[in-house]
Amino acid sequence: MNSPLDMTGRRMIVIGASSGIGRAASILFSQLGACVTMVARSTDRLEAAREELVGSGHVINVFDASDYESIPRWILGLARTQGPFDGVLNCTGKYLLSPVNVLDAAHVEALWRVNVFASLWLAKGFRQRGVSNSGGAIVLVSCAVGLIGQSGLCAYSASKGAIISLTRSLAMELVREKIRVNCVVPGNLKTLMTDVTGPVPIAEDFAAVETNHPLGFGEPIDVAHAVAYLMSPAAKWITGTTLVVDGGYTAH
Repeated sequence: MNSPLDMTGRRMIVIGASSGIGRAASILFSQLGACVTMVARSTDRLEAAREELVGSGHVINVFDASDYESIPRWILGLARTQGPFDGVLNCTGKYLLSPVNVLDAAHVEALWRVNVFASLWLAKGFRQRGVSNSGGAIVLVSCAVGLIGQSGLCAYSASKGAIISLTRSLAMELVREKIRVNCVVPGNLKTLMTDVTGPVPIAEDFAAVETNHPLGFGEPIDVAHAVAYLMSPAAKWITGTTLVVDGGYTAH
């Protein structure tokens, strides 16, 4: 019997595929048999990431998700070239650490363009006729601070909390197109770019933050495994859910 996580013959889009969760998910999808379209802003970084995938037929595509109004037209073009897709993972995100008294409107607007508007317009694009196969899936990425409070992150946490609410409403709306919509909520992760990504990016605070993760800091692959489950046939009866993958960070 085939594994319910098997993705053989499926076409997947990963936005933010050049690093972190997106890169780990792209590699895992390829190992599960999927053909992956890897999307990010840098050709060089995408090429480097693609070398880690197994199998053939993987495609890189340079696109800036902050140009969110172009997403429906862009994804339709991908589908016309490559064929309809079975799933899309949006890992792109923007971080903003700023106390409320010094918030800059332009910075907050740029944050929401990437963290919220891009996800909303991605759903708008994915539901177009010919873009997704029946039973397609969307997975969005929030953050633990979308569930708990954190000083200095009011704008960022609001955007990540919006992703959780957006997931629920999109799930109800897109069920008529037979598209499932779910969300993963990572805690702090070790990465190649910064030692840790998450609510507190200051080096001297890392030890204190790690103590708030009963299982310690995670790796991008830990979240990628959760994403693969939500994308797979094993999760065919799951939509509108928020799957927290945070080493116990939000449990206390």
